Amino acid sequence: MDENLIDNGNLQINVTGSNNRPIRNATVSISYTGEPDSTIEEGTTDMSGQLLERGLKTPPIEWSLNVENIRQPYAEYTINVSADGYEPANISGIEVLADTTSIQNVNLNPIEPGEEGSNVVIPGHTLYEEYPPKIPESEVKPVDESGEIVLSRVVVPEFVIVHDGAPTDSTAQNYYVTYRDYIKNVASSEIYATWPEQTIIANVLAIMSFTLNRVYTEWYRNKGYDFTITSSTAFDHKWIYDRNIFDSISNVVDNIFNQYLSRPNVKQPILTQYCDGKRVQCPNWMTQWGSKTLGDNGYSAIEILRNYYGSSMYINTAEQISGVPASWPGYNLDIGSSGDKVRQLQEQLDRIAEVYTAIPSIITDGIYGEATREAVMQFQKIFGLPQTGIVDFRTWYKISQIYVGITRIAELN
Repeated sequence: MDENLIDNGNLQINVTGSNNRPIRNATVSISYTGEPDSTIEEGTTDMSGQLLERGLKTPPIEWSLNVENIRQPYAEYTINVSADGYEPANISGIEVLADTTSIQNVNLNPIEPGEEGSNVVIPGHTLYEEYPPKIPESEVKPVDESGEIVLSRVVVPEFVIVHDGAPTDSTAQNYYVTYRDYIKNVASSEIYATWPEQTIIANVLAIMSFTLNRVYTEWYRNKGYDFTITSSTAFDHKWIYDRNIFDSISNVVDNIFNQYLSRPNVKQPILTQYCDGKRVQCPNWMTQWGSKTLGDNGYSAIEILRNYYGSSMYINTAEQISGVPASWPGYNLDIGSSGDKVRQLQEQLDRIAEVYTAIPSIITDGIYGEATREAVMQFQKIFGLPQTGIVDFRTWYKISQIYVGITRIAELN
């Protein structure tokens, strides 16, 4: 073991099958990447398909907080996952930072003749490894060119299609990724989860605004491509297939995923470009390490953003969120709440409970009582939300997301 691994982090592994159902009693072994035959932890998933390993060794937290550090600030782990009736999966290069929880989702495929399972290697973080710098673009795209297709309003899409390579690379694969999962993946690939919360929020807002600009302007489709965005850092952001995400980043995204950055009298989301500010300098763009310093100094997210993009930048909210049965009611649901929104919530939770059986079944009576509160708390526990028993913005849309995923799989089957 590396003598520099003196701090600790956590790794949560979520195992599902091809029908999106959690796989209980899956066997998971964990080793250091580079030492695959030296298992350091082994366990099995619970009834929700989850396994949490605490206290995995990491480099000191200071390495991810100091811009002058040149050493890899995260430990890399490899997991092997197997379950009866499914092909095994091997994922290496999972990043674990000190004092954080990494979340690794694993989807197992049913056994097929001739198949030997999947092997995924996660490449290094963009702040540590070398990636091509962003090619500068105008932050506002012209929309009056002949043949230009532009959406009529800003909508948070349910999915984005990610082209895993440069736009002109016809051999690169396209992946359908839910919008929130895409943002979480990119943010986990491009900033460190140990940074101040306001810094994380500022960077997530920049990533979301950039992405929604690509969606709103139909940027790549207008050029004849069949995807929304690429994984090339020269053109867009770094998205990495099957990489782990971090809980602190995931929580931020779930809280603000319907927001983006605007300027007065500009309808489209601003194409907010940035660079690391260490290897690459970018005047008038946000720098990631610079945003970390401002967060350390007590700046709020909007103050960080205005420091780089100017005082005319402000936070806006999308008019619509695609792919959910009904919108957020605009207030928290708790003990004593009643009506159609509570009934909808109960119906969705009860359907989810058929798959995630740790969630108790409830009666859909439109009254938010103790049984509904208990079901909500169990849902929050499974999906990494604060266990308040209160349905806030983040919990509402997480329930909708899981419900839609489960019911669509059922329809396909």
